[in-house]
Amino acid sequence: MTRKIHKYSGKSPNFSGQHLLHNKRLLHEIVDRANINKKDTVLELGAGKGALTTVLNQRAGMVLAVEYDARFVDILKRKTAENSVTKIIHQDIMKIRLPKEKFVVVSNIPYAITTPIMKMLLNKPSSGFQKGVIVMEKGAAKRFTSQSVKDDYVLAWRMWFDIRYVKKISRNNFSPPPKVDSALISITRKKDPVIPNKDYFIFLGLAQYALKQPDTAISTALKGIFTAAQLKHLRRNLGVNHDTPIGSLTAAQWGIVFHTMIKHVRRPLWPGVKKK
Repeated sequence: MTRKIHKYSGKSPNFSGQHLLHNKRLLHEIVDRANINKKDTVLELGAGKGALTTVLNQRAGMVLAVEYDARFVDILKRKTAENSVTKIIHQDIMKIRLPKEKFVVVSNIPYAITTPIMKMLLNKPSSGFQKGVIVMEKGAAKRFTSQSVKDDYVLAWRMWFDIRYVKKISRNNFSPPPKVDSALISITRKKDPVIPNKDYFIFLGLAQYALKQPDTAISTALKGIFTAAQLKHLRRNLGVNHDTPIGSLTAAQWGIVFHTMIKHVRRPLWPGVKKK
């Protein structure tokens, strides 16, 4: 379910004018791309009237369908009354507890809380989240998957997850149509993470420090951590020059930066996480 854009205040949402995905072919394509089976627990965030839910519950072992709007919850309950694999959760998405076991996310999420939802799923690499196929506002999808990264939290996600832009989804696939187009993204947990799970906050501190100005040259962005000699050695290992923008580094290159810092920089010089 996709809804109009509202600023998320942290309070229970009061969404109006829902935009429901109605293209049946597209609904099946989304579920097919998720490649789920009867062993999977699927979390659906923003289930709406259950158009996606009723496709998911034919494939998954368990579907946890989260919906806040009481009107839609009643419809969901009627549609899934005879399907024992579906559990309807009448709650604010941002207040749910994620499953403790391994789970998959297949959802058409609200525009208003796209980034908070992504943070909820990806900011804790030790969670049970394994993969996702998510419909979201196109601009957000482009930002999360851009080759050049500007947000420290997006960079941190890429140490543990592969995030791919799959396709644009026209606003005409929704009823009523929203003002902007959507997009489909896929998220897959890396088999071999770039950074150990336990080092999430150490890496986030590095990312926050380095990406203050994403277009800044790597030597300038990292000079407060590494010495001039260390930076020269680091650039050689990365295969970049003095003027390469820090935001253009790949996930693998960031792994080199991180592990170089851990090995060669004294701990007091490691940048800490700053609350925003």
